[in-house]
Amino acid sequence: MIEALLLISASAVLTFTILDPATKIFVPMYLVGSLLGVVSAVIRQAAFVIVLCSWFVVMNSLALIQLFVL
Repeated sequence: MIEALLLISASAVLTFTILDPATKIFVPMYLVGSLLGVVSAVIRQAAFVIVLCSWFVVMNSLALIQLFVL
């Protein structure tokens, strides 16, 4: 449930700040939501969901590095 709330909230932040995106808020929310998605998919043994959520974790990690490190 926390996963869904994070992803829905991140989507809302992106939607309402689309003209000046609040990337420092929604990217970490998407990353944590995706990580929780991987955990829940592993528990359920849902292979395709593991692949999809893992892809989102990688992409959001790269975005987070670009935001805060580079």
